Amino acid sequence: MKFSSLTDRVRGSAADAWDLHSIAKQARGRGDDVIVLSVGDPDFATPNPIIEKALQAIRDGDTHYTQICGHDELRQCIAEKHRGSSGQPVTGANVIVTSGAQNALFATSLCLLDAGDEAIVLQPMYVTYEATVQAPGAKLIPVVLDAGTEFRLDPDRLQAAITARTRAIFYASPSNPTGIALNHEEVQMIAELARKHDLWVVADEVYSDFVFNGDFHHVAAEPGMAERCVTIGSLSKSYAMSGWRLGWAIAPTEMIANLEKLALCMLYGLPGFIMQAGLHALRHCSAERDRMRDAYRARLDYLFTEFSAMPGLRPHRPDAGMFMLVDVRGTGLEVSEFCQRLYDTTGVSVLDATAFGASAAGHVRVSCTVSDDELREACLRIADFLETL
Repeated sequence: MKFSSLTDRVRGSAADAWDLHSIAKQARGRGDDVIVLSVGDPDFATPNPIIEKALQAIRDGDTHYTQICGHDELRQCIAEKHRGSSGQPVTGANVIVTSGAQNALFATSLCLLDAGDEAIVLQPMYVTYEATVQAPGAKLIPVVLDAGTEFRLDPDRLQAAITARTRAIFYASPSNPTGIALNHEEVQMIAELARKHDLWVVADEVYSDFVFNGDFHHVAAEPGMAERCVTIGSLSKSYAMSGWRLGWAIAPTEMIANLEKLALCMLYGLPGFIMQAGLHALRHCSAERDRMRDAYRARLDYLFTEFSAMPGLRPHRPDAGMFMLVDVRGTGLEVSEFCQRLYDTTGVSVLDATAFGASAAGHVRVSCTVSDDELREACLRIADFLETL
C-alpha cells in the first residue's frame, strides 16, 4: 500500500542514534546493572502539590472538553511569566497551550513554512527539528556552531545562509544538546537579520528556567521582533512534568489564531485537569523548580571536573539544562564505537551526538538525570573503561 510523502519527510536521518539508548532502557527495566545517561527525562518526580492539584481537578469534574487555546487563566499566567522575564508586553491572547513544546514547534512549522521554503536552524540541534521543518515540504539549512569556538554563533555564517527562499530562523536557547545559551550580542544579531530580511524567528526556550549564570536573553524582546517571533516553552523539564505534555507558543495574535485553527483539527484542546496542574506549578512551585535547577548545576559541575581529568575526553561546560557534550575523539575511537564499547564493557549508555548534526560529530551527549550516587558510579566506570584503551 502507498503512503503519503509526508511519512518520508518526517522520518529524519537521526533515528538510529536512539537504538543503543532503547537497548539500555530495556535492560534497565529488566533490572540489569545499567546506568542510563542517554536521555533527558528528569529523574525527579513531579512535585506533589502539582499532582494533588490535578487529582482535585479530576474529582471536581474538570474532565470535559476545554478551550482549544487553553484555559484563559493559564494563558494569562504564561503571558505574565514571559512578560516578567522579557519585558515583552504580551497578554493571554498571545498564548496558545499545546501538548508539549514539540507540538508547539511542529504546529508553528506547519503555519509558517510552505513547500520550497527554507528554514535556517542553528546546529547542533535537537533531533526532531529536521522532521519538523521538512514536514510542510521546506528545506532545513543548518548554520554550524563549532565546538572549537564553544558553539558560539558566527554572524557571517548566519548572513551567508539567508537566501530569497529563507522564511524563518529556528533555534533553541539554551540548546539541547550543548546547554549553551545565546548571549545578548548573538540574539541582537539574529534580530537584526530577521528585520532586514523580513523573517520569522522561532525561539525554543524550553530550558530558559535552568540558566545557571547571568541573564537570559529573549529575541522577542528586541525592537521590532514581537510581530515576527514565536516563543516556545514547556513545563516538561523545569517542573519535572515531561509526561504531562504541557507546553505553549507565544506569538502575535494573528499567528495564535492560525495555530488555533490547526489545533482544532489536530489536538482539540488539552485536558483541563492538566492545565490546572500547570497553572499551580507556575504560581506556587518556583522553589521546587529552583531546587531541581541547582541539583542539575551541581551534577554538571561534577561531571565537568571528572571528565576534564580523564584522558581522551574534552567536556564543554554548559550554561544551562541537564546535558553536557563531551568530545571523545582523543580516545582514538569513532564515536559510535566509543558508545557501543562503553555500554558493552560498563553498562553505561551515552548518546552519539552526531544525531544532533555534523557539528557535533566526535561528541557524546551525557545526561545528568540520574541520582548523585549513580552519577559517581558512572564516572568510575567510564574512567576504568578509558584505562583499557
